[in-house]
Amino acid sequence: MKQFSTLLLKEWRENLRNFKIFWIPVVFILLGVTEPLSNYYLPQILDATGGLPDGAVIELPDPEPEQLLVAVMGQFQLIGMLVLVLAYMGSIAGERRNGTATLLYVRPLSYVSYFLSKWLMASIVALISVWAGFLAGYYYTAVLFSAVPFGEFLAFAATYSLWMVLVVTLVLFASASMQNAGLAAGFTLAALLILQLIDSLFGSRWEWSPLKLPNYAASFLDIGPDVTALIWTLAISLVCLIGLAALGIWFSKRNRAKTKV
Repeated sequence: MKQFSTLLLKEWRENLRNFKIFWIPVVFILLGVTEPLSNYYLPQILDATGGLPDGAVIELPDPEPEQLLVAVMGQFQLIGMLVLVLAYMGSIAGERRNGTATLLYVRPLSYVSYFLSKWLMASIVALISVWAGFLAGYYYTAVLFSAVPFGEFLAFAATYSLWMVLVVTLVLFASASMQNAGLAAGFTLAALLILQLIDSLFGSRWEWSPLKLPNYAASFLDIGPDVTALIWTLAISLVCLIGLAALGIWFSKRNRAKTKV
């Protein structure tokens, strides 16, 4: 436990030193406010760009607040996940490559503590960022349009948060198993792209899948998800999370032999 606390403190200082604890939440906040602000000011933007006949009046229907929050989630699905992958792709592979891991490997090291300290810190940053972005989007949506019931918003954000923790776990697993950060990022992005493509093509055949967490999150803002399917999806997601973490710990220990001491 003492070793875990020491390693967690090391990760905290590292995230503080490279400003990840600051700039990643800022990116998510900007993504969160973009949708409500751009939709609110869209008529003025179109008018400023010109190309419309004199006297033309632009009248656009107000978007539903639920649609705006789902659009914010869409931004997280694209840009947000890319930011997290690039931010943490070198968490383990980078340390092996630049020699930082050598200073740790020469001492008795619990690889469970080593991996989990990195996972916990990255997950905390990811969750802070996701919730900061969603709350910013929720606030501007409520001010500029109308508010979604807060209970539905909490269920929406909490369900999507588990998906982001899964993404972080996949990134760290890739970083532990690959020899450099670039390969870890490429593997993670390719895996996410291929798995989501498969789910979009054949996902109607199954309801229990971690890939459906964003869809179930969005359904809280509509009619609500199927409870049985959601429970099984959450259970399978936790199993996948634990499995990826266990493999990440194993690869961290296995690849120690490949580190130059």
